[in-house]
Amino acid sequence: MRLTTELTRHLAGSIVKSLLDSDLVIWEESPEKLQIIINKIITDDLMVEDQLNEEVKTLLDSKIEEYERSMMDYGRVFQMVKSKLVRERGLIL
Repeated sequence: MRLTTELTRHLAGSIVKSLLDSDLVIWEESPEKLQIIINKIITDDLMVEDQLNEEVKTLLDSKIEEYERSMMDYGRVFQMVKSKLVRERGLIL
């Protein structure tokens, strides 16, 4: 994940404050509970790319010798596979 846990908590807190101060949501429970929910949404979204990177790495690790023999650049192949999976799955990173 590219952002620290502290930063995502701060971001979620800022979003909650902005939403509540602007009366954009009606929330009858504690603001802290809403902050926890928003923080989880942010964290889950950021984890999508991390999980995708791990999946691509696993796919390529099984064929690493093949890429080395054909003198293909691992980084370039990694990006190509990742881009293909992003398109196929309709992900927004």
